[in-house]
Amino acid sequence: MSWSGHIVPFIVTVAIWFVATGLIAWADNRERATFRRSVAIGGAAGIAGLIAILFSAQSATVGAIYISFAGALAVWGWHEIGFLTGAAAGPRREACPPDARGFERFTSASATVIHHEIALALTALMLISLSWNAPNQIGATVFVLMFGLRLSSKINLFIGVPNTTTEMLPDHLAYLKTYFGRNRMTALLALSIAAIFALAWWFAGLAMAAPAGSAEMVGASLLTALCLLGAIEHLFLALPFRDGMLWGWAFSRQGVKPGGAAKIERT
Repeated sequence: MSWSGHIVPFIVTVAIWFVATGLIAWADNRERATFRRSVAIGGAAGIAGLIAILFSAQSATVGAIYISFAGALAVWGWHEIGFLTGAAAGPRREACPPDARGFERFTSASATVIHHEIALALTALMLISLSWNAPNQIGATVFVLMFGLRLSSKINLFIGVPNTTTEMLPDHLAYLKTYFGRNRMTALLALSIAAIFALAWWFAGLAMAAPAGSAEMVGASLLTALCLLGAIEHLFLALPFRDGMLWGWAFSRQGVKPGGAAKIERT
């Protein structure tokens, strides 16, 4: 076990995940008059992240791996702020029709987030194409991984999970809760958790097999930590745990109780 190759990447990933999630929750649960500024700041960070990915893609050093990783998270954060402020969600911004079933319910739910999903998919394709055959592809890999984890959580919420926590969802997106399936444990959620843990195990194997202190070891360790966080977030959907409690500090100055409004789909 390497401190710099295994432990530090894990600490970095958890720290960024915790702080970034809290900051996004804080920004998206403020007064709506502040949303334009939040989106602008997020956009500036996203553009800076994209530039960081482009420049670091040509270098396979440990430093470049961290820069590319941080850049991918900055781009992802921009999308998160855009979605949670309502700037880029979908054409449908109302509750699910009470009698909607089957395909009608699916199309209605899709219309609430389709603009955001298209933006994520196009960004993923852009990052893949820009880093194709580049020495450092960690930025594109991180973004695609987070996109996959996000899509999995959304599908599971639509079908139904035992714990539909919505503590970090802003009030202006409360209508999204009407598209969640009924509270139940499904085979899909169990398979999703198992698949994410299996992917984390695979990345961990790559990290353990890589040369000590190498960029390959650091990159695989970062991806392992990200997968484990994704698996934990899926476990939050299955267990009676209020994940909003972890970010109570993000609401304390706004009069929002960390038990009231919504889960950041982390992602």
